[in-house]
Amino acid sequence: MDIKTATALRRLRLVSAPEAVSFLILLLCSVLKRTTDFNAVPVMGAIHGVLFVFYVIFWADAWNRTKWPLGTAALYFVLSVLPTGGFFAERRLRREAEDAVIAARARKEGVVNV
Repeated sequence: MDIKTATALRRLRLVSAPEAVSFLILLLCSVLKRTTDFNAVPVMGAIHGVLFVFYVIFWADAWNRTKWPLGTAALYFVLSVLPTGGFFAERRLRREAEDAVIAARARKEGVVNV
């Protein structure tokens, strides 16, 4: 894995969890708006919107660089629109990055021909 691909995956991973948290907070704010006089939906909506746009941009960049199959790319996109999906995406991306580092070290040491 080259440095640009690793960077693309890292950016996607780093925005996944905050995007998921903002989505959950936005849902909570929506409930509070309807049940109380508290209305933070415009602020949280904007924050979540910006994070979601970053997620989609970073997702497209990672898909382009990693050459994921359509199913994998679709899975990461679907995880972005589920309330807790960003946490699962972050975990899968971290595991994928760790596996790539292990494979690169093995290639460097000549242990495997991957």
